[in-house]
Amino acid sequence: MSPDDRDVLPLSDAHRYLRAATAGLRHHTRTLTAQSFTGASARPADRPHLDSLHAHLTALHRLLDQLAERTRPERPASGLHLATAHARLWQAADAVHAAFHLLPAAAPGASDCHPERLPEGPPVLTICQRHLAASHAVRRKTTAADLAAPAS
Repeated sequence: MSPDDRDVLPLSDAHRYLRAATAGLRHHTRTLTAQSFTGASARPADRPHLDSLHAHLTALHRLLDQLAERTRPERPASGLHLATAHARLWQAADAVHAAFHLLPAAAPGASDCHPERLPEGPPVLTICQRHLAASHAVRRKTTAADLAAPAS
């Protein structure tokens, strides 16, 4: 049994899609690791790759938000930890969004994020819209102090 298989839940549980997403991430990580060990030319992240990763992070961000809200009334300490994880995931998604815009774009100037107007198309359009929606949710439930606090 591999270390990654130790925490796998029984197939009968209701979290099969979450397990599938986790398996996909593990596969992707193993593929990148195998490429580095075999001497294959290491390719840096590209914009579509970061767009997909940002989509995953924001989906996980929404999930943690819902879990924190449902857990906090009955289990305040656990809810607080989930809320902290929620804030840290936002920080990760924000950093991936920033990295996306620092990568070279196909057309000059196409990498700029302008909230006052729509971006020029995919993937800039999708990542910026998704990021804007997530930032609204963060502003409703998270203070600047929460985001600036060191990880506990």
